[in-house]
Amino acid sequence: MYTIEETVKALKSGQITSAQLVKKSVETFEADKASEKPLNAFLEIYADALSKAEAADKEIAEAREKGETALDSLFQEKPLLGLPFANKDNISCKGHKLTCGSKILEGYVAPYSATVIDRLEKAGAIPLGRCNQDEFAMGSSTEYSSYGATRNPINREYVSGGSSGGSAAAVSGNQALFSLGTETGGSVRLPASYCGIYGLKPTYGVLSRWGVVAYGSSLDQVGIMGHTPDDIALPLSCMAGVDFYDDTSADLPDAASLKNLSPYTDFASLKIAIPKQFLETKGLDSDVKAAFDSTRAWFESKGAKIDEVDLPVLDASIASYYVIALSEAASNLSRFDGIRYGRRVDNEKGYDELYVDTRSEGFGPEVKRRIVIGNYVLSEQFSGDTYKKGMTVRARIQREMAKLFESYDIVLCPTCPTPAFKLGQKVDDPLEMYLSDMYTVFVNLARIPSINVPAGKASGTDNMPIGMQFAGPMFSEAKLLSLAKAWEEDHKGCGIQVK
Repeated sequence: MYTIEETVKALKSGQITSAQLVKKSVETFEADKASEKPLNAFLEIYADALSKAEAADKEIAEAREKGETALDSLFQEKPLLGLPFANKDNISCKGHKLTCGSKILEGYVAPYSATVIDRLEKAGAIPLGRCNQDEFAMGSSTEYSSYGATRNPINREYVSGGSSGGSAAAVSGNQALFSLGTETGGSVRLPASYCGIYGLKPTYGVLSRWGVVAYGSSLDQVGIMGHTPDDIALPLSCMAGVDFYDDTSADLPDAASLKNLSPYTDFASLKIAIPKQFLETKGLDSDVKAAFDSTRAWFESKGAKIDEVDLPVLDASIASYYVIALSEAASNLSRFDGIRYGRRVDNEKGYDELYVDTRSEGFGPEVKRRIVIGNYVLSEQFSGDTYKKGMTVRARIQREMAKLFESYDIVLCPTCPTPAFKLGQKVDDPLEMYLSDMYTVFVNLARIPSINVPAGKASGTDNMPIGMQFAGPMFSEAKLLSLAKAWEEDHKGCGIQVK
C-alpha cells in the first residue's frame, strides 16, 4: 500500500492491519541498517508504535462487527486511524528522543508532544519514528546530520535533500505513508523534489510551531510530504488551525474541503505568473529547464493564461533570507549551553569554559558557521542594521507578492536549479549549498504556501527526479493541492516510487 486512500480501504476491509504496517516498517528499518549503503531515513522506530497500531486494529475490528455504517462513522471521526507516519527529529513526540540531528541533544527526551503530533494522533495516526535531518535543520542535503547522511532512495549515491531529507526518503522509499518535515527556506520542497514526491509548505501559521525546535522563528513552518496530493491534504486538514500555545497560528479557511480533494478544472480563468528573475538564473540545469518548459506547456494546453513578470526584488531574496535566518538561529540556539539545554561538557574550569566546551563539542561545523555569522550580523559593530535591512527587503517581498496575487492565481517556477547531486559533492562548499534554495526562499519570506510536484526525470543513466513548484497567496492551500491533483492525474509516473 503506497497511498492513504489505498491503505484506508485495505484497513476497513481487513485486507491488512495497522500492526502489519508497523511490523513491515520495522523489518525494513532493521534490514536497511544492516545493508552496505543504508538509506538512513529513520534514526529510530518508536517502541510504542506497535502497541498503538494494535489498539487501532481493535477499534477497527469492533466497528467492523457493528456494520459498515459504524465503520464509516469511525473513519469520519478518525480519518487517519491506524496510519503510521514519519516524524522529523526536531518535532517533539512525548516520551521519545528529540535530538535535531545533533550531538548536543543526545539522549534528550521530549516531555510533551508538538501540537501537530497531538492532532494527528487524535485523528488516529500513529507516530512511527523520528527521521534524520541536517543538524538543527541547517542544510540542503542531510549531510550535516551528526548521525550520517541520508541517501536518496532513487539512487543511493545521491543526497536526499535537506534539511528534511530523512522524512522525504522515508516516503519515497515506501517506509512511511506520509511524513512531517519543517521548512525555514525550502527544507520540505527541496527534498521532495530530489526524491520524486509531493511536498507542501503551508502558509506561515496554518500549522502550529508549538513543540517544534526553533531555527528561524519568523520563517519556520511544519510541512507535509506524500506520494499524492491527497496524502498531504488529509493530514493537513487534521492539523491546521489556531493553537492556544502558538500566537502566530491561524485557521485555514478551506480546511474542510481538503478531506475530499477534487482536481482543479477551471483552467480557463487561471492566471499564472512566471518571474523573469528565475528564468535568467545562472546555473539552471538544462534538464530542469526542459521540465519547466513542459510544465508551462501543460498549463497552456489546459487554457491557463501565463505571463512573465518582472520582480527585481527577488534577486535579493537569498541575501535577505540568510541574514534573517542566521540572525534568528544565533539567538534561538543560545539556549543550548549545557546549563539550560544540551549535553554538558564540564572540565571543571569554570562557567565560561563549560559554555565553550559544551558548544564546541556539541555543535557540528555548519551550525557553528551559522551561529558565528548570525552573531556577527547582530553584533555591536552593526547595531542590528544588517538585520533591519534584511527585514526591510523581506517586507518589500511580502508587499510585491501580495500585489502580484491581486492579478494572478499562482507563481510557477522550478523547485531547485538542479536535480539531486552526489553525496559529498557540495558538502565542503557552503555557498554552493546555500544556492540550492534560490527558488524556494521567497515563499518563506512572503509567508505564502507552495507545493512541489514531481515533474519528470533528468536525462542520463541516473534519471534523478525533477520538481516544479506552484506557489499561491496566503491560505490558498486548497487551490494548490487541487491543481496538484489535476497535475497528478495527467502525469502519473512522473514521480519515481521505489516499490
